[in-house]
Amino acid sequence: MDGIASDVAVGVKRSSDELLSGSLYNSPNSSVTANGSDSKKLRVEDSMDSPPSRVIHIRKLPNEVSETEVIALGLPFGKVTNILMLKGKNQAFLELGTEEAAVTMVNYYTAVTPQVRNVPVFIQYSNHKELKTDSALNQRAQAVLQAVSAVQEGGSPNSDTAASESVLTPAPSPVLRIIIDNMFYPVTLDVLQQIFSKFGTVMKIITFTKNNQFQALLQFSDPVNAQQAKLSLDGQNIYNSCCTLRIDFSKLVNLNVKYNNDKSRDYTRPELPAGDGQPAVDPAVAAALSKDSTSLLGAISPLSAAAAAAAAAGRVALSGHSGTTGVLLVSNLNEEMVTPQSLFTLFGVYGDAQRVKILYNKKDSALIQMADGNQAQLAMSHLNGQKMYGKIIRVTLSKHQTVQLPREGLDDQGLTKDFTNSPLHRFKKPGSKNFQNIFPPSATLHLSNIPTDVTEEDLRLLFSNSGGTVKAFKFFQDRKMALLQMATVEEAIQALIDLHNYDMGDGHRLRVSFSKSTI
Repeated sequence: MDGIASDVAVGVKRSSDELLSGSLYNSPNSSVTANGSDSKKLRVEDSMDSPPSRVIHIRKLPNEVSETEVIALGLPFGKVTNILMLKGKNQAFLELGTEEAAVTMVNYYTAVTPQVRNVPVFIQYSNHKELKTDSALNQRAQAVLQAVSAVQEGGSPNSDTAASESVLTPAPSPVLRIIIDNMFYPVTLDVLQQIFSKFGTVMKIITFTKNNQFQALLQFSDPVNAQQAKLSLDGQNIYNSCCTLRIDFSKLVNLNVKYNNDKSRDYTRPELPAGDGQPAVDPAVAAALSKDSTSLLGAISPLSAAAAAAAAAGRVALSGHSGTTGVLLVSNLNEEMVTPQSLFTLFGVYGDAQRVKILYNKKDSALIQMADGNQAQLAMSHLNGQKMYGKIIRVTLSKHQTVQLPREGLDDQGLTKDFTNSPLHRFKKPGSKNFQNIFPPSATLHLSNIPTDVTEEDLRLLFSNSGGTVKAFKFFQDRKMALLQMATVEEAIQALIDLHNYDMGDGHRLRVSFSKSTI
């Protein structure tokens, strides 16, 4: 297989779609010939600009990587339907069952650096929509895929295949032992549950301290899930540069949980008593996390607590970027529709946007300066891959440290806007409730500051006029707040941009944010 396209030199910026012959693909937009000789002509777009595809391209894999380890990268997000290994090039292609699963995978690994054998790997969409592999060339990989699928679906793998036998040594136990090294931030039972549940049903968790180290025992419903979680998470950091997971299998095969509290939980038996559990976070630590402090990891901004909360939900988690810059580059914008104000409103859900600049020569891209790196990280992890004005936007950290304002007297057609002193910043006040209410974009919106004389019909009409369909509505008891569900997440994003800070009369400005609830 190494000789498929041996005439192509591998450049640093080059996508591996150039390394493959057209015979491996069934793709409408490929002009590559079967022997690979024309492959240099294939224009390769930057990974963030490539349109979504259910084929994922993985680069910089370690030398001895196995098919199972590559498949494990995709399994938490959905069914893996095909795989192509290019071991000589340290690359692989993974085809997922749906484009939606692939988008979820790429979004997750944009904020979470994927690692195989403790080596960071690079993941992007392929330029091709489908893998069409030559079965003779790819026999071992196919055997492994079938074996893994059989175990996933509860069947037994075909024992005739040597490959399937070698990769599927059964996991010794559904129980993992987790040690957390370098623990600068508190790691709660809920944090562990959120991160590990991406790989299967978490049934029980017990946490304890041993040899001055925070440890946990975590039981999955199935040993295969434990194996996948160990493969994907061992050596990863929960928060930036700290709280490193060290994972191995426990000798126990079943955990006996007596109490549901902050130290132990049995999710299958909610009726268990609380016992003598203690608060998961020491009050002094919680105070340090909720206000400016120099006690942990240098200066911590108020949003560190929110970043920790987002990590707890597995959205920022696990060794993302170092967060040194607070400037984001947003691309693939709808240049006909986008304005600095619309970007300020949407990104303002995740932090206080200070300046927004739509690029003069590339109006489908913009720079957004957040108050700090944590806010940039939160916004990137929640908004990358979301649809705004009909286009899937790409959000990455920019190399710029600040967004420059135009020179005095220079008219830049309103493309740059300074929001430093905006009254609409949500996170200025230390300890504001907004820190606890940061959720990914969802079809359900949380509305607050509603005047008492405004009815359900008024609000349904207002939100329908933003170009979407209101599916459901529910007032809270005091009628000052409500939940309103749009037909899609894209419609909810549009409604939030249009109607956050909408003047409802009598000095009432409507507040709109995403909700984690459904109606």
